Amino acid sequence: MQTVGELINNKIIVKKPRDIGRFYNKSHLGKTITGDKLELDLLEGVFLIGEGKLKLFHKKKEMDFQDLLRRAAEKISNFEIKYLIFRDLRKRGHAVKIFEKNDKFDFFIYKKNDDEKSCFISAFYERNNIDISEIQYLIQHAVKRNGNLWFAVVDEEGDITYYDVSNLDISGDTDDHVFSKTSGMLLENRVVIFDKKTAEKLFDKEFFGKPFGDGIQLSMVEALYLMEKKVIELKNVEKDRRLSLKEFKDIIKQSQPDIELILTVFKDLKKRGLIVKTGFKFGAHFRAYTKKPEETHAEYLIHVVNKGFKVLWAEISRAVRLAHSVNKEIIFAKVEGIKIDYIKFGRLRP
Repeated sequence: MQTVGELINNKIIVKKPRDIGRFYNKSHLGKTITGDKLELDLLEGVFLIGEGKLKLFHKKKEMDFQDLLRRAAEKISNFEIKYLIFRDLRKRGHAVKIFEKNDKFDFFIYKKNDDEKSCFISAFYERNNIDISEIQYLIQHAVKRNGNLWFAVVDEEGDITYYDVSNLDISGDTDDHVFSKTSGMLLENRVVIFDKKTAEKLFDKEFFGKPFGDGIQLSMVEALYLMEKKVIELKNVEKDRRLSLKEFKDIIKQSQPDIELILTVFKDLKKRGLIVKTGFKFGAHFRAYTKKPEETHAEYLIHVVNKGFKVLWAEISRAVRLAHSVNKEIIFAKVEGIKIDYIKFGRLRP
């Protein structure tokens, strides 16, 4: 049975109590207004007409799906994106509410029971850029409202990908060890330690480096970290003289201009008890283990970004898909001064 509504000032008004109860109480559609009436948003109206549940009139003339869709597209920014998401979630059985245009989010899903959190949803088109600072801002506001944050991204064909986005308090079980002071040799893009005893301890205790003859080879960020901790002194193989910390950083910056940013995250992850290795083969800066590599696979892929980082959704999609295919989670480490936010993206089926 169709409900009858009237379009007044770009809002759809429903008057019959039985219809109000069906839409508002059972389906969480619209909002009640003065005079015991129900007010529906244009987007809700398009959905209901499309489902054959609403018969709409404007100035005593019936409006069809195309008429109302045209009106909604004129009045609602990014209407087609929001409509596809709203329709999809409704068809999945979710009680979706539309936020006012000045809210931080586009949609809200009621929690089904006391054990669940409500969901706050932001809508995007696949060609949109997303700013990492905006993501952190939305996470914070979802948490303040005691809810989870979802991103819904619509592609060119109208398919929708959903992401669960949150901050992660990442940590591991590896203790910080004391190592004997030793020396290292700088080759072109790595450092070699030939002191067998110290090399074995570095590798066995915190998985620094990889075997190299009787010693180990370190990545540049590992060597820089150990040099700052005064575990190694470094010599240049060409001139056989000791390098200062500043000289070593300047050398690294020639090929890795963002080494300070990367080192900041490396040091923080080590403080958090994680074993940290390169993530190059997975397209990220690091892969991180919560336990020793012989006990577990790396659980996380971590990509380091600064506060001004912007990215296309295609890159997020690629990173999430790759991480999922190798049973890992993708995390963006957003660095702002000394503060680091670890932002996790996970694909979900709502």
